[in-house]
Amino acid sequence: MNALQRITRRAPLRPLAAATLAFALALPAAQAQTGDDLVLDARAAAQKGDRAKLSALRTAALFASHPLASWVDYWELSGRLRDADVAEVEAFYRRWSGQYVEDRLRNDWLLELGKRRDWASFARDVPRFRMNDDREVTCYSRLVEHQAGRDVRQAALEAWYAQRDADDGCALLAQSMFAAGRFNVDDVWQQARLSFELERQNSARGQRSLRAAVQLLGPEIARAVDDAVANPARTLAKPDTPPSVAQMAMLKLASNDPAGAAAQLAAGGWEQRLGRRDAAFAWAFAGKWAAVLQQPQALDYYRRAWTLAGSAATGWSDDTLAWGVRAALRAGEQPDRWTLVARAIDTMSPAERADPAWVYWRSRAMAAGAAAGAAGDAERAASRAMLQSIAGQMHFYGQLAAEDLGLPFVLPAPPRTLQPAEREAARSNPGFARALQLIALGLRSEGQREWNFSLRGLAERDLLAAAQMACEREVWDRCIFTSDRSKTEIDVAQRFPTPHRAELTQTARRVGLDPAYVYGLIRQESRFITVAQSGAGASGLMQVMPGTARIVARRIGLDYKPAMLHDPETNLLLGTSYLKMVLDNFAGSQPMATAGYNAGPNRPRRWRDAPTVEPAAWIEAIPIGETRDYVKKVLSNAVYYAAVLGSTPPSLKARLGATIGPADASAPPVDRDLP
Repeated sequence: MNALQRITRRAPLRPLAAATLAFALALPAAQAQTGDDLVLDARAAAQKGDRAKLSALRTAALFASHPLASWVDYWELSGRLRDADVAEVEAFYRRWSGQYVEDRLRNDWLLELGKRRDWASFARDVPRFRMNDDREVTCYSRLVEHQAGRDVRQAALEAWYAQRDADDGCALLAQSMFAAGRFNVDDVWQQARLSFELERQNSARGQRSLRAAVQLLGPEIARAVDDAVANPARTLAKPDTPPSVAQMAMLKLASNDPAGAAAQLAAGGWEQRLGRRDAAFAWAFAGKWAAVLQQPQALDYYRRAWTLAGSAATGWSDDTLAWGVRAALRAGEQPDRWTLVARAIDTMSPAERADPAWVYWRSRAMAAGAAAGAAGDAERAASRAMLQSIAGQMHFYGQLAAEDLGLPFVLPAPPRTLQPAEREAARSNPGFARALQLIALGLRSEGQREWNFSLRGLAERDLLAAAQMACEREVWDRCIFTSDRSKTEIDVAQRFPTPHRAELTQTARRVGLDPAYVYGLIRQESRFITVAQSGAGASGLMQVMPGTARIVARRIGLDYKPAMLHDPETNLLLGTSYLKMVLDNFAGSQPMATAGYNAGPNRPRRWRDAPTVEPAAWIEAIPIGETRDYVKKVLSNAVYYAAVLGSTPPSLKARLGATIGPADASAPPVDRDLP
């Protein structure tokens, strides 16, 4: 029996028809490959769609019992899944039982079964889907349950409403539920509104999602909504436009021109024609977009929305309510500011209200009411209890709450020393071994997924042991990610590691920066991955853009070559020099400089052009979600690094400063050339 016969007997291959000859020719060369080259060539073949070469490499990987043969097998089968059958997929499951690729292929296969409408096979396989994190699979699952006669209306609505892009599973679920009378017309219009609230209408796929929803109401309505989205002003000018279609036009107009939508609601008469509930929603939506665009009228629009809504805010999403809070925070000292903050937070879903951001600001609103005489000791005690519920948690608002309560900053006690058996359990975990090997080969995405899957169900001590192994291998992103998952035993050295300590400390101090601040930024930017590369082209530890690198190098007198950006020491020098330039241009304000590092200095310059507010309120009102989250995490990180390094007092409020508002006469001149 030759090698090919042994392989095919061990792991049967489907007949490849016309590809058989190409496979036979490619096999000898593939079998000659060993080790890393085989896996890397297989990944390249998968990306190119070279099925014949990939099939040969798959056979060679199995023949050699390569540690990453499961991934080569996955790439080969997933690339031709449309032609696969249940028996072949089940054989794959058996070969790699318990591994990440088994569940990864199951995810792919469930989507394929849904598209084939093979509900019997889908129903058999879906209970084995361990990750269970694919929204389209969830929609197919709710459909199968509905077909089995179960009452899944609420779960089906939640799955459908979570849809962000048009896909077969959720569209089919909606069609089936609507045809059966389980979804009604109001449900459809709510989904249409959500398409605007979640900003889906601005993408081609999002527009398809909106269209798929309203098509349930018939082709005439679908065409009218298409026209409303394409030309909202024209739709609103027609006297016979149905209110439901007019609302779609109003929401589209509000997302681009909040003031124009407000004018249509007030002067155009649409407030009366829409009715109180829908007009309230339209005003709130105009308020949301005015807040996103940092327009001063945002809070006025929300005020009108609340007046019309009365005691309820029917159909408002948590996102729209969150922007109501941000509009009030950014407006500064308004008489009803804290009342509006409280009302928006109290209207959020229970899960959203539990977010530390809203726990913090609800507490502040409660305290403000008590200070104004609107409530007494009970209100003050409740406000303090809310702060205490999050104080000390290892995030931005946990730190703010602790400082508001006057609590001293204390690092968590070190965990018990890991025992040899605990460390050995991590080292002998095959999923971790595959993950580290993939990452070492440069297949970081695959390695991260393998690693994360292997963390499922681990106890805290096992998490700490896995994190320690990643730290020792200098795989810092997995070290931090894994250590962050422990709840009772906290290893600060794992969560806030200090790689490149000598170089970073020296470079930061040379350019005039606090090393803790630089560490806090790098932890968020790259997780200390020296080869990190963003989709936009930012590189290295400090994720410096090539254009920024050239400008900074010229200013500091560095003879710069593009390849230097990938050298950790040069990347540190360029990144810290740029951060210092931005910080100086914002007169030392770390919140604004951090926002400028992420979003470019021009944006925070515009965002400060508003009433003077406390820095935490300014940060919460940042209109770009990524930047808002980034600033919070960088500054929170910096507090912990200050404690780890013992360099500066670990105070978040000291980093935030007193207030943020329009620049005064003493501010440094604007450096328009800063990238």
